[in-house]
Amino acid sequence: MTLARACYECMFLLDSNSYARDPGGSAQKVLTLIESSGGKILASRLWNEQRLAYPIKGHRKGVYWLVYFDLEAADMPKFNRACQLADQVLRFLTIRLEPRLVDAMVSAAKGERERALPVPDGMVSSNSETTLAEVDDPEVVKT
Repeated sequence: MTLARACYECMFLLDSNSYARDPGGSAQKVLTLIESSGGKILASRLWNEQRLAYPIKGHRKGVYWLVYFDLEAADMPKFNRACQLADQVLRFLTIRLEPRLVDAMVSAAKGERERALPVPDGMVSSNSETTLAEVDDPEVVKT
């Protein structure tokens, strides 16, 4: 039985001091963890920086970094071990995405608002599509 390549979502909690000193370097180290494990980055972005509910490894603030990537399932233990050994990573949580959700999640992480959405029946013909920008714009009226 061979394990297939899958898409994963990972939320990293990074050391805020390390991130403040070198934001680009900290983000690159996270991406290097994935690529060195055999993964391919689909989307990566800063999520939030905030005070933690309780101290983690002596830190009271953390930076949340969201990454979507492809990786062979057999390489997940290697990736998990690399994350555990990385000094700048305080915590991480990885989930495998449902294949039908991958495109929507990755485009949302990249900030692409104009992806096609089907229009509900009754508004226009069932063959039409509209974009999120058109839905948000009250002046756009489909006939």
